[in-house]
Amino acid sequence: MVTEVIDDLDDGVNRLVEAMTAAGPGRTVALGGAGMSTESGIPDYRGPTGRANPATPMTVQDFLGSDQARQRYWARSFIGWRRIASARPNRGHFAVAQLERGGWLDHVITQNVDGLHQQAGAERVEELHGGLNRVICMSCRTVSPRDALDRRLQAANLHISPGSVADDVIKPDGDVDIDDGVIDSFQVVDCAACGSGPLKPDVIFFGENVPPERVSFCYSLVERSKLLVVLGSSLTVASGFRFVRRAADRGIPIVIANQGPTRGDPYATTKIELPLGQLLEAAGAELADAGDAERLGSGRGGLECSLGTVGRA
Repeated sequence: MVTEVIDDLDDGVNRLVEAMTAAGPGRTVALGGAGMSTESGIPDYRGPTGRANPATPMTVQDFLGSDQARQRYWARSFIGWRRIASARPNRGHFAVAQLERGGWLDHVITQNVDGLHQQAGAERVEELHGGLNRVICMSCRTVSPRDALDRRLQAANLHISPGSVADDVIKPDGDVDIDDGVIDSFQVVDCAACGSGPLKPDVIFFGENVPPERVSFCYSLVERSKLLVVLGSSLTVASGFRFVRRAADRGIPIVIANQGPTRGDPYATTKIELPLGQLLEAAGAELADAGDAERLGSGRGGLECSLGTVGRA
């Protein structure tokens, strides 16, 4: 569908603002990917930073299949967690939060697990793939903060220096490459609630299905929207791509803002290839100048109530 790629900032901002204005206040849903967080120092999988440091994520089958796989995962994640935990929202995250507060943006469906949209102040965030800041016990299903687990892992592994790996080898999910000797000596801890386990980060691993109720909620968001904006995602993974297809099936316009080709390009009405922070900040400023969307009569209240709980994991 898309016939041109926009790489001029003024043109990109104008096209995004026009699309959101045409959709109307509170009728845009954003679908975010790893490209949203690259300006915060977290690499992506398939964009420029990901191609420079390719990653092969662990599958859920591997993780649940053996003690050795879980030891490998937690040893590497223990090191990489510092980079994820210290990351701060970039201007793209803040611009998205401002668009929400101004009444222009309904919800963000994020494929990221870093929690940066919420840190920036966005409230209507649906974490499609969960969040690294939580841990779940696979036996008793207790969910606990990642920081609490990190303190327990530090106490059990005093011989390992968490700051021993450079930022440039960290993967999008906080995984890092470390020596086998460090992995072999790493001590995994059990669930503090039931004494069993295993413990798993509260995220969707590769090979794992997103809970159906979460998928249904996201479908409802897309179907009630008048515009879907894809931010920083190649849409290679089906869990995000399906929402683009649903929008296309419903005749909902799709704007894709991503540096590089995406699986959704044939469905896009507009394709923008610009740094997201720059694009979103400028578009947000123009929409703010146009007036607070709530004052323009968004009618968001009925929509918000009908869709139910917001910001669930």
